[in-house]
Amino acid sequence: MPKLVFIDRDDTRHEVEVPVGLSVMEAAHRHDIDLEGACEGSLACSTCHVIVDPAWFKKLNEPSEDEEDMLDLAFGLARTSRLGCQIIMTEELDGLVVRLPAETRNAML
Repeated sequence: MPKLVFIDRDDTRHEVEVPVGLSVMEAAHRHDIDLEGACEGSLACSTCHVIVDPAWFKKLNEPSEDEEDMLDLAFGLARTSRLGCQIIMTEELDGLVVRLPAETRNAML
């Protein structure tokens, strides 16, 4: 199974195994990583915003126009920002590193 590394807001690294076909957001939820995903992956919010390590960013599929529109709503955007619900794990992404942004818009509050 591919591994995925989350770096949380206090720089703690969490390395988890993720089945192929699962999104980064779903992996976070399965492993109790603090990544919200208020719309449950329906591409209707920006609460699963992650910052992809630059070394991995070019290995991802291009974001859709809908994803780019949702990213416009996210706090703390970076050049390598993506929505976790739109990054689907593959064997080629084994070792992917994503950082949780310092601030988020929590739709649950």
